[in-house]
Amino acid sequence: MRSDEPQRHGGTEIIREEALSPSLNSLTGMIVDAAFAVHSTLGAGLLESLYETCLEHELRKRGLHTRRQLVIPVIYDGLRFDEGFRIDMLVEGTVVVEVKAVERLLPVHDAQLLTYLKLTDTRVGLLINFNVPRIKNGIRRFVR
Repeated sequence: MRSDEPQRHGGTEIIREEALSPSLNSLTGMIVDAAFAVHSTLGAGLLESLYETCLEHELRKRGLHTRRQLVIPVIYDGLRFDEGFRIDMLVEGTVVVEVKAVERLLPVHDAQLLTYLKLTDTRVGLLINFNVPRIKNGIRRFVR
């Protein structure tokens, strides 16, 4: 596989770094760095909501605009349903961050994030599982 070709992961396309603009690469790098800071301080085994709150704090310390538990309406059969879903975090209006604290990530978590990207018309998402011994093993980046 060439280095610029997309990889396939469970039916999901994961694009290599070169495929994103430098600004999106930088932004996702800042988010990953913030996740490392949270995980190195707290470790694994806590509630998802705590990791989400601390990650938001770390991102704001870095000067990033975040919106948490953002309600995204779903349009179905011409009707708008505001109770459609909530994304954990939207960073700088361009990156969806889905926080997990689970034993292991499952294909349904990938599908959830891809659905959020589609419904928000956002290109990049990070799925971050804090319930891992090493946070680098709990981070997945998706590009649609």
